[in-house]
Amino acid sequence: MEALRIILSIVLALDCIALIVLVLMQQSKSAGLSGAIGGGAETFFGKKKAASYEGKMENLTKITGAVFMVLAIVLLVIQRFGA
Repeated sequence: MEALRIILSIVLALDCIALIVLVLMQQSKSAGLSGAIGGGAETFFGKKKAASYEGKMENLTKITGAVFMVLAIVLLVIQRFGA
């Protein structure tokens, strides 16, 4: 059980680093005044957002965040109820 806890802790640390890097690599969502003026173009290009670099980064961030939460809960359960 101890080996599993160590392995999951290492995977959680690597996932945490990946999550930090992914969040820092994303562009800011606040566009300010220029976003209000050119907002019509965003809806046109928003249709292909999933195929773009930003869309892939967003999806990867969601997956990495979900893995982080699951690993944290699993480690908590192992620590609380494990030997």
